[in-house]
Amino acid sequence: MRIIIAVFLLFMSFNVQAQNFKFGKVSKEELAESVHPKDASANAAVLFKRESVRFVYRQGEGFIQNRTIHERIKIYNKDGFDWATKRVKTYTGSSSKEQINNLKAYTYNLVNGKVTDDKLKKDGIFEEEANKYWDITSFTMPNIKAGCIVEFSYMISSPFLAIDDLELQYTIPINVLETKISTPEYFIYNKLLNPKASYLPKFESSKDNRVTVIRSKSRSGTFSVNKTEFSQSNLDFVDNVYKSNEVDIPALKDEPFIDNLSNYQAKLELELTAVKYPDEPYKNLANTWDNVTKTIYESDGFGTQLKKSGYYEDDINALISDLDSDAQKAFMIYNYVKRKVKWNGYNGYSTEAGVRKAYKEGVGNVGDINLMLVSMLRYAGINANPVLISTKSNGIPLFPTRKGFNYVICFIENQDIMSLLDATDKNATFNTLPVKDLNWQGRVIRENGSSSWIDLAPRSLSKDIIGLNIKINPDLSAEGKVRSQKFDYVAKRYRDKYGDVSPETYIKAIEKDKADLLISNLKVEGEDNLLEPIKITYEYTMDNAIEQIGDNLYFSPLLFLSSQENPFKQDERTLPIDLMYPMSDKYMIYIMLPEGYDVDTLPENKALDFSNKTGEFKYMINQNGRFLQVNVELNINSSFILSENYAFFKEFFAQALEKQTEKIVLKKI
Repeated sequence: MRIIIAVFLLFMSFNVQAQNFKFGKVSKEELAESVHPKDASANAAVLFKRESVRFVYRQGEGFIQNRTIHERIKIYNKDGFDWATKRVKTYTGSSSKEQINNLKAYTYNLVNGKVTDDKLKKDGIFEEEANKYWDITSFTMPNIKAGCIVEFSYMISSPFLAIDDLELQYTIPINVLETKISTPEYFIYNKLLNPKASYLPKFESSKDNRVTVIRSKSRSGTFSVNKTEFSQSNLDFVDNVYKSNEVDIPALKDEPFIDNLSNYQAKLELELTAVKYPDEPYKNLANTWDNVTKTIYESDGFGTQLKKSGYYEDDINALISDLDSDAQKAFMIYNYVKRKVKWNGYNGYSTEAGVRKAYKEGVGNVGDINLMLVSMLRYAGINANPVLISTKSNGIPLFPTRKGFNYVICFIENQDIMSLLDATDKNATFNTLPVKDLNWQGRVIRENGSSSWIDLAPRSLSKDIIGLNIKINPDLSAEGKVRSQKFDYVAKRYRDKYGDVSPETYIKAIEKDKADLLISNLKVEGEDNLLEPIKITYEYTMDNAIEQIGDNLYFSPLLFLSSQENPFKQDERTLPIDLMYPMSDKYMIYIMLPEGYDVDTLPENKALDFSNKTGEFKYMINQNGRFLQVNVELNINSSFILSENYAFFKEFFAQALEKQTEKIVLKKI
């Protein structure tokens, strides 16, 4: 049996090696494949990817980084069509920029037993400026059909020594992956595989001797005759080579409640830590977070902007002249900035237009708006400082580099006010940031130049407190009134989703998938006062709310408010759960017993605990004459649940939901 397995594995190895991955050599067998042999759920798969980074010496310019990528992707069905579009980011510096060269791309189909190809044309290539730092080149492959293969290759030439992360895993399988990084001995890089990834490829290190010819010219001759002479010399150096050849890389599967899937992607990060040219001193470039924040703070687009105040002084003086407390001043300035300057959709910790121009024109990027906010608060005598963060989409930085941050917010450290603020979001308020900001830690930079980490995770529970009255009618319908108070992030979620829509739209959302439910007399308060909870009241009638079997009536006390299914359905989970913020749902239910009926059985009172009060569930019910009172409370006190605790959390949640749907049984007197 072992011999058979060994032969099979050897055959599979030969089969992979036998495939022709030369550009354009796509086989009928690859095109005829209708499903991935090892992942039937895959909508597409990378049949082959080769990525290499190599530095070449260019006369008069020095070392240039060339990053070459060749990919062949199989698309199995329409859900995989997105893989026929590629977006490539290139960095634009103050005087130099990266460029895409040698782009070629084809789509292959199998038509009547023959392989056809369609070349990507210029009208399928688009260039856009993402912001002043990044350009994006995108191309969509032609003639995409289920079963086709797309293949493309290109090279990014970069004058910069910094090497972007190398992705070693996608959300689709990768059959064959070849990765090679060659760096001249003069440049020393730290290398780190993402420690959060479940798949860790193997890399090998080696050295490669290289010779580069350097030509130079000079003038010589007499007063009457000049001539140009050329000479050449060899630059001998060693390349440090780091490479990997992997097969059958599993897809990175998305799971519900993930902060940022790429945080768990297999990837290689490289940090330039030192430069040592021949006959020159060793130059240490290894950074610390203190150095990074100091550099950012001292830049023209950051610290210099904080010192500017003349453009707003008269307006702020008029705004706060009659206010006494710092809390009132902070609230007025914060909301003034949100009204005055609208976010243009661009991130960045540095200003784009500059605070003065953004204030005048009423639009700016994140840096323009939140640095302006810090400056105004300081002008009003409030201890406010900028906080550098990396948003969820930017991931968690593993090395201390400036690109580890992509956003800035404000932190008030007054004795009576300790608040994080982001003025780019109209529904954000004190310590209620946009959820994209809630990513691990931020680096607060104070006026004296010191910096330190600050936890961005919300501490307090965001509550939804709901009161429900139930009256059971003779026709077994139910009617009553609902009162809800939504606090903090629960209130913000409502404002984000329903703040700008009609009441009818919200009513439809409540009634959705509940054919027997009819909502009336909706009233919403507190939408415009961000310091107050959202208060919602409405009346309801619900046909067929009560089930009758014989002389008994059966119903769940939460009626249409109970959750119908457990959102945690997977048997196993590899990634942690990110719920964004701690939360609490509390229901207070009052039930009037119908005439002619009394209680037969009530659900038992119950309390559940998950991981030492990380999660708490309480269910209490009691009878008081002709009334029943039910209190149900679910608290999730931590927004982050580790994957190793998933099975216990899933069971905790399942028991809580099951308890909420238990029936009260009434008997006919």
